[in-house]
Amino acid sequence: MRILVVEDEESLANQVAEALRQESYAVDMAHDGEEGHYLGDVEPYDLIVLDSGLPIMNGIEVLKKWRADKRKMPVLILTARDSWTEKVDGFDAGADDYLTKPFHMAELKARVRALIRRSSGLASTELSCGDVVLDTSSGLVKVAGKTVDLTSFEYKLLSYFLHHPDKVLSKSELVEHIYEQDFDPDSNTVEVFVGRLRKKLNTSMIKTVRGLGYRLDTNA
Repeated sequence: MRILVVEDEESLANQVAEALRQESYAVDMAHDGEEGHYLGDVEPYDLIVLDSGLPIMNGIEVLKKWRADKRKMPVLILTARDSWTEKVDGFDAGADDYLTKPFHMAELKARVRALIRRSSGLASTELSCGDVVLDTSSGLVKVAGKTVDLTSFEYKLLSYFLHHPDKVLSKSELVEHIYEQDFDPDSNTVEVFVGRLRKKLNTSMIKTVRGLGYRLDTNA
């Protein structure tokens, strides 16, 4: 899953980005409203953490523009002001959740997990397919009850598959959602990680759809 953090206070932006990367998210950053709006407009983010008080263009303006352009990604607003009127304005602009500064990173991560699950139509913190279970709150992956160790990229790939079961996912879509903006993966990287996942999970649930990509088959 790929997240954009738009926050002008660089130290906080770095803290938020690091906390999310520890959860195996791919994270990009922007430090003003104009740059944030541009990235959110052209990149396929799974969620955006958006500060309300940004230079050049404030967060509420940015959000209104995204929603006017039919951008549907979940948006979590950060604000330094605990004002109910600002929260109302944010929700009316299309925000999905609000978090007031200062906040605990554990709460931020929990809200991010919940928003991503909700946007995929999922309710439980545990994502599963057959014998494979991924617990988004602990980060543990189990097969038939036994814990399996995955690399960060293998985890990201499995998580994206489990958030989009039975959907055909192209290699380009997978690359866009598991890598950060500045990363330039080799053309066969996804193929390699899919092969590793199949071997580690000892399953045939990840199907190759010839000429199109891959699909997590919930009936396998």
